[in-house]
Parts: sequence; C-alpha cells; structure tokens
Amino acid sequence: MKLKELEGHLGSLDQFPNPKIELEQYPTGPHIASRMLFLAENSYDDVSNKVVADFGCGCGTLGIAAALLNAEHVLSIDVDPESLEIASLNAEELELDMDFIQSNIMDLRWRGPVVDTVIMNPPFGTRKKGADLEFLSAAMKVASQAVYSLHKTSTRDHVKRAALRDFNARSAEVLCELRYDVPKLYKFHKKKEVDIAVDLWRFEPASHQS
Repeated sequence: MKLKELEGHLGSLDQFPNPKIELEQYPTGPHIASRMLFLAENSYDDVSNKVVADFGCGCGTLGIAAALLNAEHVLSIDVDPESLEIASLNAEELELDMDFIQSNIMDLRWRGPVVDTVIMNPPFGTRKKGADLEFLSAAMKVASQAVYSLHKTSTRDHVKRAALRDFNARSAEVLCELRYDVPKLYKFHKKKEVDIAVDLWRFEPASHQS
C-alpha cells in the first residue's frame, strides 16, 4: 500500500466526539500516523506479518494503520470503553480483523515479550506527570522487536536517558521530528489550533536478537 493511500484510509476514520482531558485524548492525525507506520514497515520490517500492539489506542488510528500494512495480528488497548467502541467500528468499516482490549496499560498482566512491535502515541504527561514514561516502560517489557512512540521534542534528553538507563533499551533513536497539530478540543485551549514539535522514536529492547 502506498503512503498516500494509507493516509487516505486513516483520514476517513471517526475520532473522539467528546474527548476526555484527564486521559489527554488527542487524535493521532492521518499525516503523522501514516508516516509512523510506513516508516516502521518499509525501513525496519516491523509491521507486516508481525504481532503489533497499539497502547492507548484511542479511536484506533495506529492499530488500523498496522492492519492495513498486513500485520499478522493487531491488539488495540485503551482504558476508555467509548474510544474502543469507535475504534472497533472504524476497523469494521474497513473490514479489518483486530482485537480490542479494555485495560489500563499499567494493569496488563502480560509476561515477557508477547508481541513483536508496540506502536503508541502516549499521553504527553501534561495532565499526569510521567504518564508518557509509564507507557514506555510497559511497552518495553512486552515488545520483542521494537517500540515506536511519539514524545514531545522538549523531553528528548529525558526520554533517551530513561529508555537506556531504566527501561532496558538496547537502542533509542529519534527517526524524525514532526509537527503535531492539536485542534481546540478543550475549553482551556485559547487558540483554535496549536502545533507541537514531537519526536518519532524507535526503541529496541535489549533482549532483541537481530
């Protein structure tokens, strides 16, 4: 599937009608999501024929992108049942067979590397400090091959240090810097839209054998 075709499919997905600020629910736009998964597949072979988990899946954009790129199996996990319902309907609309799991990422009882690749756009930690690193810690425990994640560029040094020192990463690499458009979803937003510099990271668990 070509990049433009992938972005077109993702652009048709339904998103949060009533986003929850406490969960930092911001949709992952089709531009970023398509490039994130296209890069994971075409540069690293981390998607097709792989078991992929989407942590904090929201309305399912990243997991659906993985399924469209021929992942063997996709597990999409979110704590919010309303988001999972939308994600499930989005997948159904595209005739994709995916599993949706309602759980807090911290409460998953998975033991060891049960998936090949984790993809995620975690909370940036604006409302709950450290939420982004909690997601990263959980992802590094269950991925055998790679973790792809978006983090604010302003936290780059902090994220790299935590991944290598605390989360058993063999490597932590910023693949590219992107502009994340945050539309005015919440009352406290003063501007109609704001764009934030975010890094697309690829983390490799230390146990991964190449």
